[in-house]
Amino acid sequence: MIDVHTFAGQPVAVMGLGRSGLSAARALAKGGADVWAWDDNEGHRQTAAASDINVCDPDGWDWQRVKTLVLSPGIPATFPAPHPTAQCAMDAGAEIICDVDLLAREVGDARYVGVTGTNGKSTTTALIGHIFEQAGRSVQVGGNLGTPVLDLDILGADGAYVLELSSYQLERVPSLTIDIAVLINISPDHLDRHGGMEGYVAAKRHLFDHPAQGARAVVGMDDHHSRELCLDLMVRGDFKIIPISASQRVPGGVYAPDGRLIDDMDNGQAEVLDLRAVGSLPGQHNWQNAAAAYAAARAAGIAAEDIVPAIKFFPGLAHRQERIRRIGRVTYINDSKATNIDAAARALACYGAIHWIAGGRAKQDDLTDLEPYFGNIRRAYLIGEAALPFAASLDGKIEVRQCGDLTTAVNEAHAAAQEADEDSVVLLSPACASFDQFDNFEQRGDTFRTLVEGLA
Repeated sequence: MIDVHTFAGQPVAVMGLGRSGLSAARALAKGGADVWAWDDNEGHRQTAAASDINVCDPDGWDWQRVKTLVLSPGIPATFPAPHPTAQCAMDAGAEIICDVDLLAREVGDARYVGVTGTNGKSTTTALIGHIFEQAGRSVQVGGNLGTPVLDLDILGADGAYVLELSSYQLERVPSLTIDIAVLINISPDHLDRHGGMEGYVAAKRHLFDHPAQGARAVVGMDDHHSRELCLDLMVRGDFKIIPISASQRVPGGVYAPDGRLIDDMDNGQAEVLDLRAVGSLPGQHNWQNAAAAYAAARAAGIAAEDIVPAIKFFPGLAHRQERIRRIGRVTYINDSKATNIDAAARALACYGAIHWIAGGRAKQDDLTDLEPYFGNIRRAYLIGEAALPFAASLDGKIEVRQCGDLTTAVNEAHAAAQEADEDSVVLLSPACASFDQFDNFEQRGDTFRTLVEGLA
């Protein structure tokens, strides 16, 4: 754990005591800060109090004394409406930051690799960390990926923090100086939280606010918003840009339009790896992730001959097209992390004869964008709040079963796939958030895994 001494002797407010918030409160307290902490959830307050954190009602906070609010990323400060504590902080002129900014203030010697994007950022972050580790680099991996950044080990000048950064976090990191910035892609997501697409893109742009000397930017070129941002960075001139793509050649960059990973960073168009043979990175979207990770590793000075074997033996991540098991001719895939339609499209493009389990709390009800993949789907098994609107969108296009819950969907998809006696896939790729029936996508994916492991 990293103790934060930056605020020693000063009052600091911490709102939100989930994983990252509790970690921040502990780190600040151990560093000598006067921590005033709160969470609207009584259970989180009790956990913090048991850790000797000073839990006190924000109605009694003196905003004349508090100059910094550490606000957990999940708590809004703007859209759809500011949390009352955030509003008080803004009215008092206090800065609002998150735990990632505390890390940046406390550990200034290490290098920072920041990874963001709408889809694929967890896989790309983990893959970069895996490559660094296999190449013998001192590295710590965390952030939105799962491990709170202040629970990581402290690193010196020879170390690198590889951090997955969400749009929520990027709005609260004014001190973060980036050595290698990785933007994989941008598509509509979290629009209610950012007031629309313009606000969402603006949040992603914060990754590039504070480049280190000699900073590199690895930027995906396969969507309009990322290309526009890349052009803006070219005009600014404070990043050396490495374009990446899974669909086209990008001179001077890294690309894999047909699954063959091409390194053109030295203008040599060298084929370095056939990604189609890497089982943990299936599909074009994962080729984009691999291109981004390869480019980031090369930007960090790691040789291609060290990167390639690390990619080959990357174990993959849970809940991201995770193969659970095969029964007869049917493979069972957990893609619970697919919480939006774009992410689900990436999975549907990878397989044929799919028995598709979808639904949850929808971010959009219209599935028109998935029509190019309907030919891959044998039947859809719908669950959760989105079941009825999804069924309406799919009406007359593919066969639909209303299942309601995940247990029913798994059992029905399993029975149908086994009876068909063909090479097929039972795919959980919900295209929805999980919060109608589960605490998070991890719990949903773990439940799917348990159900599949229990099948005959």
